[in-house]
Amino acid sequence: MKVDQKGHTVTIKDTQGDVNAFLENVTQQFKTFEKQNIIIDLSADVIAEKDLKAFLPLSKIHKKAKKSFVIVASDLDFNAISDKLAVVPSLLEAHDIIEMEEIERDLGF
Repeated sequence: MKVDQKGHTVTIKDTQGDVNAFLENVTQQFKTFEKQNIIIDLSADVIAEKDLKAFLPLSKIHKKAKKSFVIVASDLDFNAISDKLAVVPSLLEAHDIIEMEEIERDLGF
C-alpha cells in the first residue's frame, strides 16, 4: 500500500495486487485518513464490479463525514457499478470529482 498526500486529499494505491488484502489494510488504517478526501487507486489491478462493492461501507462512512471517496479503476463497465460509489477511470478525473464535490459542499448542496 502506497500513500501519497497532496493538500486535503490522500491517494492510496494498491501495490500488492490483492484487492481484499488492500481493503483490509485501508479499513484498519481508516482513522488515519478520515479527515481527508480519499482516492483509492486500483488502476493497476484487474478487478470486477463485485470487488468494488466491498468498498461501499467505507464510502458511506466517509461521505457522512462530508468528505469525498473516489475509486480509480480501469477496464470496467462503469454503467454496472452502483451509483453510491464514485468510480472513475483516471486519477485526473478523481481529482476533478473531489473538486466538484467540495464546491457542492461549500454551496450547501
